[in-house]
Amino acid sequence: MSASDVEVALTELRLAHPSWGPRRLSFELAKRGWPVSESAAYRALARLNLIDPAARRPRDRKWKRWERGEPMELWQMDVVGGFALADGTKAKALTGVDDHSRFCVSAQLMNRESSRAVCDGLAVALRGYGVPAAILTDNGKVFTGRFNRPPVEALFDRVCRENGIVHLHTQPRSPTTTGKIERFHRAIRTEFRTDRIFGSLAAAQAELDEWVEDYNTRRPHQALDMATPADRFCRENPAPVTELRTTSDRSTRPGNDRRDGYWVSRRASAVGVVCVSWQQTCLGAAAAGHNIDVWVTDQLLQFYDGDQLLRTQQREHRGEVRKKRASIPGGRPTLKSSVTKQPN
Repeated sequence: MSASDVEVALTELRLAHPSWGPRRLSFELAKRGWPVSESAAYRALARLNLIDPAARRPRDRKWKRWERGEPMELWQMDVVGGFALADGTKAKALTGVDDHSRFCVSAQLMNRESSRAVCDGLAVALRGYGVPAAILTDNGKVFTGRFNRPPVEALFDRVCRENGIVHLHTQPRSPTTTGKIERFHRAIRTEFRTDRIFGSLAAAQAELDEWVEDYNTRRPHQALDMATPADRFCRENPAPVTELRTTSDRSTRPGNDRRDGYWVSRRASAVGVVCVSWQQTCLGAAAAGHNIDVWVTDQLLQFYDGDQLLRTQQREHRGEVRKKRASIPGGRPTLKSSVTKQPN
């Protein structure tokens, strides 16, 4: 095959796949039996005005590249937006990649970014691929409550704790720490193409699932020496998944057979704050003025309004908690009249 024929094939591939760079184009041509070096492919693209040499960014040598040694040691997870729907709204996606293999474990669309929607997406990933040793996220409110005042256990934290997953966080304003998931987001924008309008959330999810399948099993990855993520991710025996409790289970009070704790009662303040053993916990304005029953263990405080579990929080102080007048579930203090008894 002549050089002109190779150049024509290179041009056709570039026009069909605008996101493919010189390395990917060289790899695809080699698979067809037309070996072309990456530098030769770059020069041809520049000569044909199919690539902008000025757009190449010099790599920041201060960045430190790192990678876990085995699959399922660490997942990087984040939320990305920009999926425009025909009804005028924009959806977001919970995304996750395995740090070692770059295998996409989650690309779950949701109408609104909420703790429940994010944890539903996490549950799908856990049931599909097993339990990783750790998950790395940023400090968004759907992932952690450690920056709340006072700090609280977010639902994502609880799911990780109940499944034995170590939840790691990036330093504030450090996006390069989760560089692999950020690179995956760039692939979604440029290859899946989010610059279009989808008919519905279900239609967008179906297209995204198809693209993820291609990304995992057929798309070569430059950082993996042009192997696919599935080639590295292969795992015959995934770890068992702890079943997540349903909503009804979450609202069930500890029974009388529980011996790992005891009850105390407190009244929430006008702004919904409860203080137990000098530890203040905000339960929200909806709990303001309510009598709150608190289940106290060595490690946790669980706050109940009636039979509804409002919040679980890690204890900051150990030792016996002072029991006030209302010291049993449903107990209420006895009110004394301010009117003195009048003589007959």
